[in-house]
Amino acid sequence: MPTLLSRLRRRLFGIALEEATIARRGFRPCAPEARARLEGIGQTFLLGYHAALEDADPWAIARRVEQVEAERRGFAFEGAAMGMTLLDLLLPGGRGRLRALLDGPGAPHTYMVHVGSGWALARLRRPVAPLLRRLDPLLGWLALDGFGFHEGYFAAAQYLGGQPWPARLSGYGCRVFDQGFGRSLWFSQGASSAAVAAAIAGFPASRHPDLWSGVGLAAAYAGGADWDGLHALRAAAGPLRAQLAQGAAFAAEARRRAGNPAAHTDLACQVFCGVPADFAADVTQRALADLVPRGAEPAYEDWRRRITAEFEIGSLVG
Repeated sequence: MPTLLSRLRRRLFGIALEEATIARRGFRPCAPEARARLEGIGQTFLLGYHAALEDADPWAIARRVEQVEAERRGFAFEGAAMGMTLLDLLLPGGRGRLRALLDGPGAPHTYMVHVGSGWALARLRRPVAPLLRRLDPLLGWLALDGFGFHEGYFAAAQYLGGQPWPARLSGYGCRVFDQGFGRSLWFSQGASSAAVAAAIAGFPASRHPDLWSGVGLAAAYAGGADWDGLHALRAAAGPLRAQLAQGAAFAAEARRRAGNPAAHTDLACQVFCGVPADFAADVTQRALADLVPRGAEPAYEDWRRRITAEFEIGSLVG
């Protein structure tokens, strides 16, 4: 049963389910099937988020999340990570809630948990460096992906048209922000290849590769497009289709590690990468060997670069 404290946390920090609707967000209208999928993902995220606010025990959260179908469970853990990070940053009693989730039932969903932690950073307007220091040196960059997605989901109008990054970000963090913002475009533009391409065209060309990487990740992980729609998206990416493939490979690896494969992820990998999802995930694993930071770029960028290069060769993507 909810306690007085949990009810108070839900009242103070809760987010209404209506906030995850396309109408409320002002997103581009889309076909009923795509709309149901995209809105359902947002509501699943909020289920995990509210579960964390109501009971910060990671195993209690996991029992709530297990009620969600396996294919969407990663989104619930992403939401739970936002909740746990928010509680870590705001409440006394130590900062071990997010770590307990990562070390416990959230471990298979570590990619999504790291992303979810960045939502709390965005919402609380806190400096990014302290959180990054507490996260995995490689995957911790995904928190800034989550930051970018949050901004694209809740404040898209502030950035569409090529506006600069948030002042709290600098250096390589801006690039990972763009990966997350690219993911949000799949939602805000109603899973439309033409609308996504038009939105990206409004940004400086130097930002396009990271934005397309995020689009590929979202289209493959979240779904919402059929075979024809995915081919249209690949065509719209033009010379940056290898970045689209890199994002899809990330999605395949995240799902394989979590044990929640999805037919739409496999389909996206076949279209973007030229191989099934398991093979695309294999590419990400091979690319992890002996990662090397380059100047101001962390090992995370070396990882992305290696994956992209696999698909630029042409042996996997024609």
